[in-house]
Amino acid sequence: MTSGLLLRDLRVEIAAGDRRLMPVDGVSLEIGPHECVALLGESGCGKSLTALALMRLLPDGLAITGGEARLDGTDLFALPERAMQTVRGGRLAMVFQEPMLSLNPVLTVARQIAEALAVHRGMRGGAAKAEIERLLLAVGLPAELAASYPFQLSGGQRQRALIATMLAGEPRFLIADEPTTALDVTVQAQILRLLKQLQAERGMGLLLITHDLDVARDMADRVAIMYAGEVVEWAARDVLYGRPFHPYTQKLFSVLPSTQRRGERLDHIPGSVPPLGTAFSGCRFQERCPQVWARCQQEAPGLYELQAGHRVRCHLAVEDRPGVAQAKPSIVAGATADRAPLLQVRGLALHFPIRRGLFRRSVGAVKAVDGVSLELRAGETLALVGESGCGKSTLARGILRLIEPTAGSVRLGDEEVGRLSGEALRKKRAEMQIVFQDPFASLNPRMRVGEVLEEGLQALRPEVGKAERKERVARLLEQVGLDASAALRYPHAFSGGQRQRIAIARALAVAPKLLICDEPTSALDVSVQAQILNLLKDLQREHGLAYLFISHNLAVVAYLAHRVAVMYRGRIVEEGEAASVMARPLHPYTRLLLASAPGQGLPRDAVFSERFAQVGCPFAPRCGEAKPICAERNPALGEWQDRRVACHLYG
Repeated sequence: MTSGLLLRDLRVEIAAGDRRLMPVDGVSLEIGPHECVALLGESGCGKSLTALALMRLLPDGLAITGGEARLDGTDLFALPERAMQTVRGGRLAMVFQEPMLSLNPVLTVARQIAEALAVHRGMRGGAAKAEIERLLLAVGLPAELAASYPFQLSGGQRQRALIATMLAGEPRFLIADEPTTALDVTVQAQILRLLKQLQAERGMGLLLITHDLDVARDMADRVAIMYAGEVVEWAARDVLYGRPFHPYTQKLFSVLPSTQRRGERLDHIPGSVPPLGTAFSGCRFQERCPQVWARCQQEAPGLYELQAGHRVRCHLAVEDRPGVAQAKPSIVAGATADRAPLLQVRGLALHFPIRRGLFRRSVGAVKAVDGVSLELRAGETLALVGESGCGKSTLARGILRLIEPTAGSVRLGDEEVGRLSGEALRKKRAEMQIVFQDPFASLNPRMRVGEVLEEGLQALRPEVGKAERKERVARLLEQVGLDASAALRYPHAFSGGQRQRIAIARALAVAPKLLICDEPTSALDVSVQAQILNLLKDLQREHGLAYLFISHNLAVVAYLAHRVAVMYRGRIVEEGEAASVMARPLHPYTRLLLASAPGQGLPRDAVFSERFAQVGCPFAPRCGEAKPICAERNPALGEWQDRRVACHLYG
């Protein structure tokens, strides 16, 4: 392969005393010009280390100990560092997951692109300025943003600016390491469509690292599945998605939530990716494999070719072995909704003053939440969806009175939460708890897990004695699938999924009736996500919990929620039964969200914009169906057929 990017038998080693740790062990990939290859797998399987090794950017303590990497015939691993510096960022570039950490915070976007132009293309002065404007326009950014600093840009704009910087060297191949993980579905669709467009225009090869199977379906020509430092399956996209062979690949597909799996428990992959330093004997997936047999424990499988272009690392490829019968998913009971709502929110508003001048006078207000009304019953899940900045998390904190509302009312059970204060409010808070997106940030790292769980009981349930608290902690840990011995360990000793289980146990410790889940699975692998979703369904069935579930993952919403409320610029624009909204969205914004979701194909004709109207409907600048009245009057939320919708197209 003289033209393209070839990685053959890559090995990366970590120095750990007299032990040899191999987080990447014999990885081979081929990427041709114009081609996109997706590298898929759970966190910790070695995807990012593979990319960093290709770029020769491995951190201290890690070293390439075997293999070769050839870019259009040039051996990258044999180049001296000075020569590699001209390749890195030039012929071979990388877009990292978090652009705020990749962009220099004290340099403007123009300065950062200018540096790349000077180093890789020798461009300066007027020619560089013109090229900067051209690059920004190529990634969909206005030229005036060239003078902006990274902190002045939104997440999507920062990712575009980083892509523009990487394109400055006119790379032949681009590595994109989880480029859309932290972005909304609409911004994610923009970035993915941009990469696809740039790839077609420039003839670039693209290595896309992701853990999202739907993103890979939209983008990739070929897919490599990675597990514990090895590629375990490699095939053309349609072959792999139509007929996955390796038990790990099959499990990855089986854990994905969807509308079709509503009412069923999701499959899950027991255990986790083996940690660094694990001594392997036989197949690396054997501890988690439902089809393991004696040969798997004794002999490591080779990479076998099932058919032309479809390779798999599994003994089942060469020996006819009957598969283990899979248990059918159990049916999960639906909502046991009471007639009377548990939670009633009426006209809730949270406005934050804009202050200017020497005396900090108020000159206006940011209407983060602007007159939201909703209801939630016991045993029911209401999903709140929308892009970042639409007010979802602010609304949740207003309901809990972690932020004092500007107007409106919140009623939980038979009490008005806004009228409570002091001890009465403290007691009421035992009935409503929240699970945050990042469990590591929300758990005190200096407290043992048992102390974390007891803290809420001591504060909100002082009548519970010490012995009973210990018993309840052990029972809670068992409820969320952890051993009682976990109470003696600190949060850092657990995986991300286990920490989220601890956060859920902490919320359940005070026996709440309402649980607000703020993006509880967004940072988790699909296998761990399935475990958490199963846990939430089990707890709801056992305790009749009501969930206000905040998420931008529409597949999770379609699986878990009974009803959906779509939020835009502080207001609810559509609300209805989840199955109905997902199958037949009415509001143009809801349709845009669903069309932008991974796995639906990248939308070609959607109107993407970060602008919103100050007068009339705020969505009008992005709406392809806007009428003159949309620029004059903001539509009210009214009944239409089987739901509520705020749009002039309906009535």
